[in-house]
Amino acid sequence: MLLPDLATRFALLAAALLIDAAVGYQQALYLRIGHPVTWIGALIGRLDVWLNRGSMGLAARKAAGIGALLLLLAITAIPAMIVQSVLVSHWLGLAALVILASSLSAARSLDRHVAAVATALETGGLAAGRAAVAQIVGRDPQALDEAGVARAAIESLAENFSDGVVAPALWFALLGLPGMLAYKAINTADSMIGHRTPRHEAFGWAAARLDDLVNLPASRLSALLLTLAACVLPESSPRAAMRIVWRDAGTHRSPNAGWPEAAMAGALGMKIAGPRAYHGTVGDFAYIGDGRADLTAADIRRSLWLYRLATLIGWSLVLGCFWAFR
Repeated sequence: MLLPDLATRFALLAAALLIDAAVGYQQALYLRIGHPVTWIGALIGRLDVWLNRGSMGLAARKAAGIGALLLLLAITAIPAMIVQSVLVSHWLGLAALVILASSLSAARSLDRHVAAVATALETGGLAAGRAAVAQIVGRDPQALDEAGVARAAIESLAENFSDGVVAPALWFALLGLPGMLAYKAINTADSMIGHRTPRHEAFGWAAARLDDLVNLPASRLSALLLTLAACVLPESSPRAAMRIVWRDAGTHRSPNAGWPEAAMAGALGMKIAGPRAYHGTVGDFAYIGDGRADLTAADIRRSLWLYRLATLIGWSLVLGCFWAFR
Protein backbone atom coordinates (compact mmCIF):
# COMPACT_ATOMS: atom_id res chain seq x y z
CA MET A 1 0.00 0.00 0.00
CA LEU A 2 1.68 3.21 -1.21
CA LEU A 3 -0.63 5.58 0.67
CA PRO A 4 -2.30 4.94 4.06
CA ASP A 5 -6.09 5.21 4.11
CA LEU A 6 -7.61 8.55 5.02
CA ALA A 7 -8.35 7.70 8.65
CA THR A 8 -4.80 6.42 9.15
CA ARG A 9 -3.35 9.57 7.60
CA PHE A 10 -5.32 11.75 10.01
CA ALA A 11 -4.25 9.58 12.96
CA LEU A 12 -0.59 9.79 11.91
CA LEU A 13 -0.91 13.54 11.34
CA ALA A 14 -2.47 14.13 14.77
CA ALA A 15 0.38 12.20 16.41
CA ALA A 16 3.02 14.05 14.36
CA LEU A 17 1.60 17.47 15.23
CA LEU A 18 1.45 16.51 18.90
CA ILE A 19 5.12 15.46 18.87
CA ASP A 20 6.11 18.68 17.13
CA ALA A 21 4.18 20.80 19.63
CA ALA A 22 5.59 18.89 22.59
CA VAL A 23 9.28 18.57 21.74
CA GLY A 24 9.90 19.97 18.25
CA TYR A 25 13.04 19.17 16.29
CA GLN A 26 15.82 18.93 18.83
CA GLN A 27 18.77 21.32 18.53
CA ALA A 28 21.26 18.54 19.29
CA LEU A 29 19.88 16.53 16.38
CA TYR A 30 20.03 19.58 14.12
CA LEU A 31 23.67 20.20 15.00
CA ARG A 32 24.55 16.55 14.37
CA ILE A 33 22.72 15.80 11.12
CA GLY A 34 20.98 18.99 10.05
CA HIS A 35 17.30 19.06 9.10
CA PRO A 36 15.35 17.87 6.03
CA VAL A 37 14.79 21.49 5.00
CA THR A 38 18.53 22.24 5.20
CA TRP A 39 19.21 19.19 3.04
CA ILE A 40 16.64 20.42 0.52
CA GLY A 41 18.16 23.89 0.67
CA ALA A 42 21.61 22.51 -0.07
CA LEU A 43 20.23 20.70 -3.12
CA ILE A 44 18.50 23.87 -4.35
CA GLY A 45 21.76 25.78 -3.93
CA ARG A 46 23.58 23.19 -6.05
CA LEU A 47 20.92 23.32 -8.77
CA ASP A 48 21.13 27.12 -8.77
CA VAL A 49 24.89 26.97 -9.34
CA TRP A 50 24.73 24.22 -11.95
CA LEU A 51 21.74 25.37 -14.01
CA ASN A 52 21.39 29.14 -13.53
CA ARG A 53 24.24 30.58 -15.59
CA GLY A 54 24.76 34.28 -16.21
CA SER A 55 25.38 33.71 -19.93
CA MET A 56 21.86 32.35 -20.45
CA GLY A 57 18.97 34.40 -21.78
CA LEU A 58 15.73 34.92 -19.85
CA ALA A 59 13.81 32.19 -21.70
CA ALA A 60 16.62 29.69 -21.15
CA ARG A 61 16.81 30.62 -17.46
CA LYS A 62 13.06 30.15 -17.06
CA ALA A 63 13.27 26.74 -18.75
CA ALA A 64 16.23 25.80 -16.55
CA GLY A 65 14.25 26.85 -13.48
CA ILE A 66 11.34 24.65 -14.50
CA GLY A 67 13.73 21.75 -15.02
CA ALA A 68 15.41 22.39 -11.66
CA LEU A 69 12.04 22.39 -9.89
CA LEU A 70 10.96 19.13 -11.54
CA LEU A 71 14.27 17.53 -10.62
CA LEU A 72 13.94 18.78 -7.03
CA LEU A 73 10.45 17.30 -6.73
CA ALA A 74 11.57 13.97 -8.18
CA ILE A 75 14.54 13.75 -5.80
CA THR A 76 12.38 14.50 -2.75
CA ALA A 77 8.99 12.94 -3.50
CA ILE A 78 9.98 9.65 -5.12
CA PRO A 79 12.20 8.44 -2.22
CA ALA A 80 9.45 9.57 0.19
CA MET A 81 6.95 7.41 -1.72
CA ILE A 82 9.26 4.41 -1.44
CA VAL A 83 9.90 5.01 2.27
CA GLN A 84 6.20 5.44 2.98
CA SER A 85 5.25 2.27 1.09
CA VAL A 86 7.72 0.32 3.25
CA LEU A 87 6.80 1.92 6.57
CA VAL A 88 3.01 1.59 6.37
CA SER A 89 3.15 -2.21 6.51
CA HIS A 90 4.02 -2.41 10.24
CA TRP A 91 3.19 -0.48 13.38
CA LEU A 92 6.87 0.28 14.00
CA GLY A 93 7.01 1.71 10.50
CA LEU A 94 3.98 3.86 11.22
CA ALA A 95 5.73 5.19 14.32
CA ALA A 96 8.76 6.07 12.17
CA LEU A 97 6.45 7.77 9.68
CA VAL A 98 5.01 9.89 12.49
CA ILE A 99 8.49 10.96 13.59
CA LEU A 100 9.48 11.86 10.02
CA ALA A 101 6.29 13.88 9.56
CA SER A 102 6.80 15.69 12.88
CA SER A 103 10.19 16.93 11.66
CA LEU A 104 8.50 18.70 8.75
CA SER A 105 6.12 20.73 10.92
CA ALA A 106 7.38 23.94 12.52
CA ALA A 107 4.83 24.77 15.22
CA ARG A 108 7.18 24.68 18.21
CA SER A 109 10.13 26.19 16.35
CA LEU A 110 8.02 29.11 15.14
CA ASP A 111 6.68 29.72 18.64
CA ARG A 112 10.19 29.67 20.09
CA HIS A 113 11.69 32.06 17.53
CA VAL A 114 8.88 34.61 17.76
CA ALA A 115 8.81 34.46 21.56
CA ALA A 116 12.57 35.12 21.49
CA VAL A 117 11.89 38.47 19.79
CA ALA A 118 9.48 39.49 22.56
CA THR A 119 11.96 38.41 25.24
CA ALA A 120 14.78 40.28 23.51
CA LEU A 121 12.76 43.50 23.40
CA GLU A 122 11.75 43.12 27.03
CA THR A 123 15.21 42.35 28.39
CA GLY A 124 17.70 43.81 25.91
CA GLY A 125 15.89 46.67 24.25
CA LEU A 126 15.85 47.62 20.59
CA ALA A 127 19.30 46.30 19.66
CA ALA A 128 18.51 42.85 21.05
CA GLY A 129 15.09 42.89 19.38
CA ARG A 130 16.64 43.70 16.01
CA ALA A 131 19.11 40.83 16.37
CA ALA A 132 16.35 38.39 17.31
CA VAL A 133 13.95 39.40 14.53
CA ALA A 134 16.75 39.17 11.96
CA GLN A 135 16.63 35.39 12.54
CA ILE A 136 13.10 35.14 11.13
CA VAL A 137 12.63 37.95 8.57
CA GLY A 138 14.56 39.10 5.53
CA ARG A 139 14.08 42.87 5.89
CA ASP A 140 16.86 45.18 7.12
CA PRO A 141 16.69 45.02 10.94
CA GLN A 142 18.65 48.24 11.42
CA ALA A 143 15.84 50.15 9.70
CA LEU A 144 13.31 48.99 12.32
CA ASP A 145 12.25 50.81 15.48
CA GLU A 146 10.67 48.89 18.36
CA ALA A 147 7.22 48.95 16.75
CA GLY A 148 8.75 47.81 13.46
CA VAL A 149 10.46 44.88 15.17
CA ALA A 150 7.18 43.87 16.82
CA ARG A 151 5.23 44.17 13.55
CA ALA A 152 7.85 42.13 11.69
CA ALA A 153 7.68 39.35 14.29
CA ILE A 154 3.87 39.27 14.21
CA GLU A 155 3.75 39.23 10.40
CA SER A 156 6.27 36.37 10.36
CA LEU A 157 4.20 34.47 12.93
CA ALA A 158 1.01 34.82 10.89
CA GLU A 159 2.59 33.97 7.52
CA ASN A 160 4.58 31.04 8.85
CA PHE A 161 1.56 29.66 10.66
CA SER A 162 0.24 29.03 7.16
CA ASP A 163 3.53 28.04 5.48
CA GLY A 164 5.15 26.14 8.33
CA VAL A 165 2.24 24.51 10.16
CA VAL A 166 -1.06 24.41 8.27
CA ALA A 167 0.22 23.78 4.73
CA PRO A 168 2.53 20.83 5.60
CA ALA A 169 -0.29 19.26 7.62
CA LEU A 170 -2.78 19.75 4.79
CA TRP A 171 -0.48 18.15 2.21
CA PHE A 172 0.21 15.22 4.52
CA ALA A 173 -3.53 14.70 4.91
CA LEU A 174 -3.92 14.71 1.12
CA LEU A 175 -0.85 12.77 -0.04
CA GLY A 176 0.99 11.48 3.01
CA LEU A 177 4.73 11.93 3.50
CA PRO A 178 5.50 12.50 -0.22
CA GLY A 179 3.00 15.36 -0.35
CA MET A 180 4.37 16.92 2.81
CA LEU A 181 7.99 16.65 1.65
CA ALA A 182 7.18 17.91 -1.85
CA TYR A 183 5.44 20.91 -0.29
CA LYS A 184 8.50 21.69 1.85
CA ALA A 185 10.70 21.44 -1.25
CA ILE A 186 8.50 23.90 -3.16
CA ASN A 187 8.29 26.31 -0.23
CA THR A 188 12.05 26.19 0.37
CA ALA A 189 12.72 26.76 -3.33
CA ASP A 190 10.48 29.81 -3.30
CA SER A 191 12.27 31.24 -0.25
CA MET A 192 15.69 30.73 -1.87
CA ILE A 193 15.19 31.48 -5.56
CA GLY A 194 11.65 32.84 -5.91
CA HIS A 195 12.75 36.47 -5.77
CA ARG A 196 12.46 39.26 -8.33
CA THR A 197 16.19 39.82 -8.61
CA PRO A 198 18.27 39.85 -11.82
CA ARG A 199 19.63 36.39 -11.00
CA HIS A 200 16.41 34.70 -9.93
CA GLU A 201 13.43 36.45 -11.53
CA ALA A 202 13.41 34.04 -14.49
CA PHE A 203 15.09 31.01 -12.90
CA GLY A 204 12.86 31.12 -9.82
CA TRP A 205 9.65 31.92 -11.72
CA ALA A 206 8.33 28.34 -11.64
CA ALA A 207 9.13 27.91 -7.93
CA ALA A 208 7.38 31.16 -7.01
CA ARG A 209 4.26 30.41 -9.07
CA LEU A 210 3.96 26.83 -7.82
CA ASP A 211 4.45 28.00 -4.22
CA ASP A 212 1.58 30.44 -4.68
CA LEU A 213 -0.62 27.58 -5.91
CA VAL A 214 0.18 24.99 -3.23
CA ASN A 215 -0.20 27.57 -0.44
CA LEU A 216 -3.56 28.86 -1.61
CA PRO A 217 -5.80 26.47 0.38
CA ALA A 218 -3.66 26.59 3.54
CA SER A 219 -3.62 30.39 3.66
CA ARG A 220 -7.42 30.52 3.64
CA LEU A 221 -7.63 27.76 6.23
CA SER A 222 -5.08 29.56 8.42
CA ALA A 223 -7.19 32.72 8.35
CA LEU A 224 -10.22 30.67 9.39
CA LEU A 225 -8.35 29.02 12.27
CA LEU A 226 -7.09 32.39 13.55
CA THR A 227 -10.63 33.77 13.33
CA LEU A 228 -11.97 30.80 15.31
CA ALA A 229 -9.20 31.31 17.87
CA ALA A 230 -10.37 34.91 18.26
CA CYS A 231 -13.70 33.51 19.48
CA VAL A 232 -11.84 32.09 22.49
CA LEU A 233 -9.03 34.55 23.23
CA PRO A 234 -10.10 37.40 25.54
CA GLU A 235 -10.04 40.91 24.07
CA SER A 236 -9.94 39.67 20.49
CA SER A 237 -12.61 39.97 17.82
CA PRO A 238 -13.58 37.31 15.26
CA ARG A 239 -15.91 39.83 13.61
CA ALA A 240 -13.04 42.27 13.08
CA ALA A 241 -10.83 39.42 11.85
CA MET A 242 -13.38 38.55 9.15
CA ARG A 243 -13.81 42.21 8.19
CA ILE A 244 -10.08 42.86 7.79
CA VAL A 245 -9.58 39.61 5.85
CA TRP A 246 -12.35 40.62 3.46
CA ARG A 247 -10.96 44.14 3.07
CA ASP A 248 -7.17 43.78 3.25
CA ALA A 249 -6.08 40.22 2.40
CA GLY A 250 -6.00 41.01 -1.31
CA THR A 251 -3.88 44.14 -0.86
CA HIS A 252 -0.81 42.12 0.19
CA ARG A 253 1.90 41.65 -2.43
CA SER A 254 1.54 37.89 -1.89
CA PRO A 255 -1.70 36.17 -2.96
CA ASN A 256 -1.55 34.07 0.23
CA ALA A 257 0.34 35.79 3.06
CA GLY A 258 -2.27 38.54 3.38
CA TRP A 259 -4.93 36.08 4.58
CA PRO A 260 -3.42 34.98 7.93
CA GLU A 261 -1.84 38.42 8.44
CA ALA A 262 -5.20 40.13 7.96
CA ALA A 263 -6.95 37.67 10.28
CA MET A 264 -4.38 38.24 13.02
CA ALA A 265 -4.35 42.03 12.59
CA GLY A 266 -8.14 42.24 12.67
CA ALA A 267 -8.58 39.85 15.58
CA LEU A 268 -6.12 41.74 17.78
CA GLY A 269 -6.84 45.31 16.65
CA MET A 270 -3.42 45.87 15.06
CA LYS A 271 -2.03 47.54 11.97
CA ILE A 272 0.83 45.52 10.44
CA ALA A 273 2.75 45.26 7.15
CA GLY A 274 3.29 48.66 5.49
CA PRO A 275 6.57 50.07 4.13
CA ARG A 276 9.76 48.12 4.90
CA ALA A 277 13.38 48.09 3.76
CA TYR A 278 15.10 45.23 1.93
CA HIS A 279 18.80 45.55 1.12
CA GLY A 280 18.69 49.31 1.57
CA THR A 281 15.60 49.84 -0.62
CA VAL A 282 12.31 50.85 1.01
CA GLY A 283 9.25 49.13 -0.45
CA ASP A 284 5.94 51.00 -0.27
CA PHE A 285 3.67 48.14 0.82
CA ALA A 286 0.10 48.64 2.03
CA TYR A 287 -0.81 48.43 5.70
CA ILE A 288 -3.09 45.61 6.86
CA GLY A 289 -5.61 46.34 9.61
CA ASP A 290 -6.85 49.60 11.07
CA GLY A 291 -5.76 49.33 14.71
CA ARG A 292 -2.58 50.41 16.46
CA ALA A 293 0.71 50.39 14.54
CA ASP A 294 2.90 51.26 17.57
CA LEU A 295 3.19 47.65 18.68
CA THR A 296 5.29 46.30 21.54
CA ALA A 297 6.57 43.02 22.96
CA ALA A 298 3.23 42.64 24.75
CA ASP A 299 1.49 42.58 21.37
CA ILE A 300 3.84 39.83 20.22
CA ARG A 301 2.79 37.84 23.30
CA ARG A 302 -0.89 38.35 22.46
CA SER A 303 -0.24 37.20 18.90
CA LEU A 304 1.47 34.09 20.19
CA TRP A 305 -1.56 33.17 22.27
CA LEU A 306 -3.84 33.60 19.27
CA TYR A 307 -1.46 31.41 17.24
CA ARG A 308 -1.36 28.72 19.94
CA LEU A 309 -5.14 28.59 20.16
CA ALA A 310 -5.43 28.42 16.36
CA THR A 311 -2.88 25.57 16.32
CA LEU A 312 -4.85 23.73 19.00
CA ILE A 313 -8.09 24.19 17.06
CA GLY A 314 -6.38 22.88 13.93
CA TRP A 315 -5.11 19.82 15.80
CA SER A 316 -8.62 19.21 17.17
CA LEU A 317 -10.00 19.32 13.62
CA VAL A 318 -7.42 16.74 12.51
CA LEU A 319 -8.45 14.50 15.40
CA GLY A 320 -12.08 15.03 14.54
CA CYS A 321 -11.42 14.01 10.94
CA PHE A 322 -9.79 10.81 12.18
CA TRP A 323 -12.91 9.92 14.21
CA ALA A 324 -15.16 10.81 11.27
CA PHE A 325 -13.28 8.66 8.72
CA ARG A 326 -12.08 5.74 10.84
